Amino acid sequence: MSKLNFKNKFIKYTTIIIVLIITIVVYYNFAVRINPPVVSNISAIKLERKEITKNIYTCDKSWFKKNGVGLWELYLEGDDFELGAKNGILTKELVKFQEVAFIESLKKMVPSESYLKFLKYFIAWFNRNIDDYIPLEYQKEIYGISFNASPEFNYISTPYHRLLNYHGAHDIGHAVQNMSLVKCTAFGVKGNRSEDGSIIVGRNMDFYVGDDFAKNKIVAFYKPKRGHKFSMITWGGMIGVISGMNDQGLTITLNSAAAKIPTSAKTPVSILARQILQYASTINEAYAIAKRTKLFVAECFFVSSAKDNQFAIIEKTPDSTAIYQEKDDDLILTNHFQSINLKNTEDNLKSINESASLYRYNRVKELLDRKEKHDVNSFAEILRNQKGKADANIGMANEKAVNQLIAHHSIIFMPNKLKFWISTGPYPLGSYICYDLNKVFSDSLNILSNIFDSDLTIPADTFLNSNTYEKFKQYKLLTLKLEQSIKDKNIKNFSNEMISNYLQLNPEFFYPYYLSGEYYRIKGDKQNALKNYNIALTKEIPKKSERDLILKAIEKTNN
Repeated sequence: MSKLNFKNKFIKYTTIIIVLIITIVVYYNFAVRINPPVVSNISAIKLERKEITKNIYTCDKSWFKKNGVGLWELYLEGDDFELGAKNGILTKELVKFQEVAFIESLKKMVPSESYLKFLKYFIAWFNRNIDDYIPLEYQKEIYGISFNASPEFNYISTPYHRLLNYHGAHDIGHAVQNMSLVKCTAFGVKGNRSEDGSIIVGRNMDFYVGDDFAKNKIVAFYKPKRGHKFSMITWGGMIGVISGMNDQGLTITLNSAAAKIPTSAKTPVSILARQILQYASTINEAYAIAKRTKLFVAECFFVSSAKDNQFAIIEKTPDSTAIYQEKDDDLILTNHFQSINLKNTEDNLKSINESASLYRYNRVKELLDRKEKHDVNSFAEILRNQKGKADANIGMANEKAVNQLIAHHSIIFMPNKLKFWISTGPYPLGSYICYDLNKVFSDSLNILSNIFDSDLTIPADTFLNSNTYEKFKQYKLLTLKLEQSIKDKNIKNFSNEMISNYLQLNPEFFYPYYLSGEYYRIKGDKQNALKNYNIALTKEIPKKSERDLILKAIEKTNN
């Protein structure tokens, strides 16, 4: 072959490859582009925020304030885009704070820059059609918020595209991470199991992506142009519902369940919960909305209704919708399906056998059965309980406990009275303050005074001021440092004495013994490594995958 022919062929094939790459890039960018919805009137973005006094702001008829116990309160009224625009104007600092906290947590979980870049493109592709599954009114609301999102993260995507994708983060997290970020507990009583016969529902929202993410909780009150007035517990930039109650006395909370890893996005679970809260007043209405909505993960929705004087669990997978109710006056939900249709699926049975869900379910039942009748105070006691079955000490932060010391928020509803109690934190340990929707949505509300009913406050858990809690805070801090040192295979900042003291901070939990075993293995001390691994195996280990990890570490050390 002559040099000229070789050169011509080289140029030809190189040109083809370049054109192909450009075509793929152009197609990818076109496919993942999500344009904002068309809004005929965006004048609401020109509204101004006025500071009435420190930490109290108004915007038209909406307002935002920080109460005396550290929770933010947000009141919004208007149509879809207007709700979002006012939300963004009032909470713009918290929208940025939440995005910073989320991105920083993501970087800690995925420290590799190259893998983070891959995730960015993967999620953009995975969610490329997500706007097809989010109702237009919620797209407009998110778009309204996006005008006040920080430009600091525009390297990820446009503000609207980012906020839209964040609403699917919960779903992607519990699907890809095998639900390791989302392990919630919910339960309810009514009739003969309740002191006054009213419905009581309690739940711990155990969604953990770092302490910063849970710092600025918002108790939001919505008066939309369409649908019911409602309240929900949320954070900056989030319009989906995780826990909420409407003015019809319907409540909803979410608990993840097990299903196959999805291949593309559908409706985020929090958006479905928002639809139910805004447009349903009975369990049948909630079920009808759920049935016609497509999800891309498995989820359970604990719904209670004052109109029905009943509660139920709506169970959904990407393919099925079922409803579960008990004949008795109590109902418990952890992280597995219970309906006839879904309880025997392969994924559900595997989850029951390999996760902490069934153990936690049985523990809640045990605690409920200790009292014939319950009230909000006894519910708070259960939500705060850290023990295992038969009150066994299973260590702090154990996933088998009702209170895993990771909850983003903890809440108690009394839908018949339109009242709910929200924990001021940290976790379910702080005082629970009470909101009455009748008061909040009344025309006579004075935002300069407390809008919660201070006379109905449930005092903070005494554990919060104990020496044991101080040990737990030290344990969390040292665990993060030790995990990072082990990951980096650089343990020079730790000593045998420090490890011994570390183990005393949370001596009944399996995890510090596993980490200590890893420390000794890296150090080359086989005897102490195996000793700690074997002690870990004697503790109450939440999941099969965690036990397998220890057994694998023992095998690795022996070899």
